[in-house]
Amino acid sequence: MNYKLLFVCLGNICRSPSAENIMNHLIKEADLAEKIICDSAGTSAYHIGSAPDRRMRAAAKKRNIILEGTARKFKVSDFEEFDLILAMDRENYRDIIYLDPQEKYRDKVQMMCSFAQNHNDKEIPDPYYGGESGFDYVIDLLLDSCSGLLEYVVRN
Repeated sequence: MNYKLLFVCLGNICRSPSAENIMNHLIKEADLAEKIICDSAGTSAYHIGSAPDRRMRAAAKKRNIILEGTARKFKVSDFEEFDLILAMDRENYRDIIYLDPQEKYRDKVQMMCSFAQNHNDKEIPDPYYGGESGFDYVIDLLLDSCSGLLEYVVRN
């Protein structure tokens, strides 16, 4: 049986594809690729079909992680398909749970930073309008959060 994770941010070109690819990197290192499946989506339709942002790809490449994939929008059927839906910030969280008015899937939606072990951030900041250091920080924060998330998934 596979455990399915969905990472969600606003446009699905910076934070969520980074989380997806970092998680896949860690899963591969742990030899768990047959057990854990990852995907990512955005709450908006701004960038559907786009590759991850070039600045995000550059920040990930510094850590030997290649960002792949194309942006898509979160859909209501994702609630059924995934075991855990990870929001990058509070606004993403609100946008996701808004699509679940009966609160049937509320327990599946978590904040990504809740799995961080070495950072106290409550949200993964959106680096889109910032400089290079913001992208580097997001990668560091996601590496920490994904490591904690992997431990959580393996335990449960």
